[in-house]
Amino acid sequence: MIRLISPRPLLMIAGSQAESAYFSKEAIEKAAEPKELVVIDGATHIDLYKDEYVTPAVAELAELFGKHLAG
Repeated sequence: MIRLISPRPLLMIAGSQAESAYFSKEAIEKAAEPKELVVIDGATHIDLYKDEYVTPAVAELAELFGKHLAG
């Protein structure tokens, strides 16, 4: 049912070393535009809760919000 999210923007963030990253990749493949998968290099799923990985993830969120939600 992920295709029904469109036309709302979808951003998924996954660590390159996350065992669960394939879920995000499969979801992005099935989703309609606009969509984006951001892979944080070297991070596991748990690493994405650490400051060094949160900062680049938040930057991606800020870009998405600025692009799609700014009035």
